[in-house]
Amino acid sequence: MTRNQRLRKWSTILLTVPMLTMFTSGAMAEQDMNGHKPPNSAGSGVFYEIYINSFYDSNGDGHGDLKGITQKLDYLNDGNPRSGKDLQVSGLWLMPLNPSPSYHKYDVTDYYQVDPQYGNLNDFRTLTKEAKRKGVKVIIDLVINHSSSEHPWFKEASANPQSKYHDYYVWADENTNLDEKGSWGQQVWHKNPNGEGYFYGTFWSGMPDLNFDNPEVRKEMIKVGKYWLQQGADGFRLDAAMHIFKGQTKDGADKNIAWWNEFRSEMEKINPNVYLAGEVWDKPETIAPYYESLHSLFNFDLGGTILNSVKNGQDQGIATFAEKTLKLYKSYNRVALDAPFLSNHDQTRVMSELGGDVRKAKLAASILLTLPGQPFLYYGEEIGMKGEKPDEFLREPMRWYKGEGLGQTKWEESKYNKGEVSVEAQLRDNDSLLASYRTLIRLREEHEALRSDNLEPFQAGSANVAAYKRSSGKETLYVYHNLSGESVTLQMKDRDKQKRKVVFSSSKDVKVKKDTVKIPAYSSLITKEDRKS
Repeated sequence: MTRNQRLRKWSTILLTVPMLTMFTSGAMAEQDMNGHKPPNSAGSGVFYEIYINSFYDSNGDGHGDLKGITQKLDYLNDGNPRSGKDLQVSGLWLMPLNPSPSYHKYDVTDYYQVDPQYGNLNDFRTLTKEAKRKGVKVIIDLVINHSSSEHPWFKEASANPQSKYHDYYVWADENTNLDEKGSWGQQVWHKNPNGEGYFYGTFWSGMPDLNFDNPEVRKEMIKVGKYWLQQGADGFRLDAAMHIFKGQTKDGADKNIAWWNEFRSEMEKINPNVYLAGEVWDKPETIAPYYESLHSLFNFDLGGTILNSVKNGQDQGIATFAEKTLKLYKSYNRVALDAPFLSNHDQTRVMSELGGDVRKAKLAASILLTLPGQPFLYYGEEIGMKGEKPDEFLREPMRWYKGEGLGQTKWEESKYNKGEVSVEAQLRDNDSLLASYRTLIRLREEHEALRSDNLEPFQAGSANVAAYKRSSGKETLYVYHNLSGESVTLQMKDRDKQKRKVVFSSSKDVKVKKDTVKIPAYSSLITKEDRKS
């Protein structure tokens, strides 16, 4: 049977799987059209992305590790909502922790272990146990589109065509176009380093794609997922979720979605509240169908719209875009949970995008944390760390101190963050970016309307202001963001003249009157109807 014949056969089989499994997960709350329920974190807290190597060093070797994250849990969430001394994040996303020959660890050599540089399985179990005690979920990067070329499977597969592992990977045959290019113009067929032939690798030759047409590969990856849930993980960030099959084609996308549906159903057998956040870096129309199988998908374009609006001083349609994409996602899954963010480990850091302007960074945070969904923050974003490509400089050591100090990581010399920005300095400043993030995350926790799916853009009367309503139950909030460097005075329309109570203001100079609202430069304001008047 040729590879294409296997593809067609496998596609037909796999697309029937969700219909067989979707009602096997026990009693559920509100469900989507596939019988799936939302995760119990839905619409509530904020997730915090950590590159483990850079975060906190527990043993003095210069590298961040799992024990270091455990030691710093009180910085992230101390378990006391009233303390005001933590970020109060509700979840952690740990970038890859499996053994790997690379610094970034997106090429795995053992799916069942922790890289010794980061610790061991017991350290991971301890971290998840302590996190749960504080009400914090832990999801881990699951990198199963490809393995490392150093993985024992690939070494054997590339050296012995008769090995069972040979079909764990995708090999060229006599009909293959070896000049084929990938979705961004990259070479995808690579010469076998240990024998004859060519293998497929979406990203580069050190990351050979696994062959999901092979049922043994699918079984193995389900086994991997279940294993990590049993170790204490609450779910996964699914790397390259659109590339399991050739996601840039309709056929590939359908098969990807069917695969993730099967994966989700199997994970829910271990943990009915498993949380799956997928990376599908594409336009909303391509992202949306993946909500048939996953809880959340990262909204790359929304982050870009927020930052472009803040940089340009004019609303580029932030709320309109967010509303439109959320409606699109919910047309595929009525419990779809958007995953907005400002930057991640693959993108220029927010503070670099905003030219180092703290006022703009606070504004961007205010916008992100007052929109629907499950927001994600990238470590160091809350203190204004900078970073630009290449990728190593997007992942510089977290700055705990202005200089040296206990736990400071040193795996690479920082180019953009040399101590002028640090947690130590900002803890002493009540007007710091860190203080703003702490306030905004608590505000989100305190107001159900900010955690709801309800979003209604409205025209505030100025192109410099992004404005929208957030509602839930009996509470309706009016959110205004002045994106410009000048104070803006807004005239209230007749329907908006009801007496307002200020819920939040990022500036003490905000003035709310019956007929007008004055918002200083780069400031945010949230009001609600005063129903007692």
